Amino acid sequence: MIGKYRVDGKKSIKLKDFPTADKGIFKNKEEGLLKLGENIEILSELQNKLYAEDTYSLLIIFQAMDAAGKDGTIKHVFSGINPQGFQIFNFKQPSMEELDHAYMWRTSKSMPERGRIGVFNRSYYEDVLVVRVHNLLSAQHLPKEKQYKDIWKKRFHHIREQEKYLFENGIIPIKFFLNVSKEVQKERFLERIEDPSKNWKFSSADIEERKYWDDYQEAYEDAINHTSTSYAPWYVIPADKKWFTKFAVSEVIKETLEGLNLKYPELNKTQKSELKNYKEILLKDK
Repeated sequence: MIGKYRVDGKKSIKLKDFPTADKGIFKNKEEGLLKLGENIEILSELQNKLYAEDTYSLLIIFQAMDAAGKDGTIKHVFSGINPQGFQIFNFKQPSMEELDHAYMWRTSKSMPERGRIGVFNRSYYEDVLVVRVHNLLSAQHLPKEKQYKDIWKKRFHHIREQEKYLFENGIIPIKFFLNVSKEVQKERFLERIEDPSKNWKFSSADIEERKYWDDYQEAYEDAINHTSTSYAPWYVIPADKKWFTKFAVSEVIKETLEGLNLKYPELNKTQKSELKNYKEILLKDK
């Protein structure tokens, strides 16, 4: 069911060919939420094994248009996760310090350690998306001779190589594009304006960015086509129905962790014997 949203680079895709509204095999929202709850419990156990084994880690990247539901999806899907093994970083407008470094610097220093699940709410992909749409290369202090005509292709190459490097070192990249429709984005913006409890979520910048919808769709499509690989696939997840978005994301993460065949560390004979001795000591202790 989830496989149809997976893009692994074997062929080029068009975003218009992917649904923004879907309910999968479920008859209704209630069925989907029930399965989501089951997945959250399973993820909790899988994360415990990931943390205990201390060999692999997950790098989970979320990219989307505004109001696609990144924050809510992250909050819900990882609600059962032990915070000790979970990290989240939000990458918004870069600071002056970050602009004085190469564009991947700010994300590279935030990669998850072994045994952890690391989430990037936006990521180094911003440097082939918003930087491209708004022509912000000059703000990155690049030498003029390094502002190549084919700079986006070069950056796609950088990204593919970095993600290959991560994968080969046990950091498994999973990349989600939450695919919301322009109509539903409008509805969610209006809800933020009309609902006092959501006013704080709305920004005038949301309206400005909406004017670039087609440019962003083109930039996302290009980025997905050039950076989808077998070791770091993209998942174009329908985002018009929030409950299904959360389920689909949880299902992909669950299947990825299950595929790692994680196990709790096993003790050798000496360690087991020591545990037996410690147990006897504790039982005799008054």
